[in-house]
Amino acid sequence: MGYKKILRGFILKVLYPVFMLFSAFKKDKKEDLQRKIIEMNNRLVLSEGYRTSRILLLLPHCLQIDKCDIRITHNINNCKRCGRCEIKDLLAIAEENNLNLFVATGGTLARRIVKDVKPEAIVAVACERDLSSGIVDTWPLPVLGIPNERPYGPCLNTQVDLGKVKDAIRALCC
Repeated sequence: MGYKKILRGFILKVLYPVFMLFSAFKKDKKEDLQRKIIEMNNRLVLSEGYRTSRILLLLPHCLQIDKCDIRITHNINNCKRCGRCEIKDLLAIAEENNLNLFVATGGTLARRIVKDVKPEAIVAVACERDLSSGIVDTWPLPVLGIPNERPYGPCLNTQVDLGKVKDAIRALCC
């Protein structure tokens, strides 16, 4: 095991719990600390130079617009690709790169998807809380986390920078 992987393990298994303990006393700093963990993890994963074609693209259900009548959480291919949310674009990115793409409603389902799919790397989109805990839970798997954008608040019509998703896939794909 390389020193960068060991360092990533230290950050995720030691530093992250310390940060979360600290954030119990400074609630306003919790999201910032989670974002720092995600950024440190991403830098280390990128510097480790992982290359694989078995990448899982894991998305939160809140990327789907709330006005949509179609539920995609059990089968993302149910999406009608109307373009009102970014799911259509993410499906196209997954197809172009021959990736497994799943939508999770929370951490328990996300962990089950990872267990069932058995990817060699993950590109995950979620809020800082779900991303940071998911990255910790899936260590030593290389995960690139992309925090979603929440213009309407948490868990409602969230968005993601598609360029960041493409960059993360390019960074991991062989």
